[in-house]
Amino acid sequence: MTRTIAFIQARMSSSRFPGKVLADLGGQPMIEYMRSRVLLSQRIDKVVVVTSTEPSDDALAEAMEAAGADVSRGSLDDVLSRFITAADSFGGDVIVRLTGDCPLIDPTVIDAVLDLREATGADYCSNVAPPTFPDGLDIECFTRATLNRAAAGAKSGPEREHVTLWMRSADAGLKLANHECIVDASALRWTVDYPDDLEVIRRIVAAEAEAGHRFDMFDIFRLTQCNGKIAPANRHERNEGLLRSLAADSSVPE
Repeated sequence: MTRTIAFIQARMSSSRFPGKVLADLGGQPMIEYMRSRVLLSQRIDKVVVVTSTEPSDDALAEAMEAAGADVSRGSLDDVLSRFITAADSFGGDVIVRLTGDCPLIDPTVIDAVLDLREATGADYCSNVAPPTFPDGLDIECFTRATLNRAAAGAKSGPEREHVTLWMRSADAGLKLANHECIVDASALRWTVDYPDDLEVIRRIVAAEAEAGHRFDMFDIFRLTQCNGKIAPANRHERNEGLLRSLAADSSVPE
């Protein structure tokens, strides 16, 4: 039987919003709020928080272990090697990559991406190539064999920092699949890169408090459609961190 593991990639040293993953959300650290939602997936067998060995991430690792979470630690900048370390420790035939700035991640969308990968036999499957879901519902999954190939093939700084960049390149020669939303909702922003993002997410969580962690993206659609004050102010560029990384790397052509 295929074993599927979700890795939530997180660190405390975010350049735009340091410490955001431990910021309070609904009475608990934001990343624990997110982990609780991921655990509602019907397809995931284990959830692991994947952080670095830097002292700056000690508080994150300790908080997650205190919450009963599995934690793996590796390189800060070579995130691809960090994923290899986690995969060596926890196994898994299929790996789901999530980032700790997406506390509203929808477990039903996770399962849909996993279903599509299985149905197509894709090496790599996501809902971000191109994106049609709100920013903050980003999901990528790939086989362990694909992760191993990426670890061997990825050479540039951005390819090592951004785990799936090499997988999605034409040079990789992998079979790819993409799960699309029923409407193009990619302009919506439900991720946390800045303090104003967190305030929007807090409003959504407070409004959906009665549902606990079980509200889905359609509940958020309805909420924000009916209440224009929920998400009025956070306007930032999607995938800003990746764009900065690519611009800073001299080995990547402009």
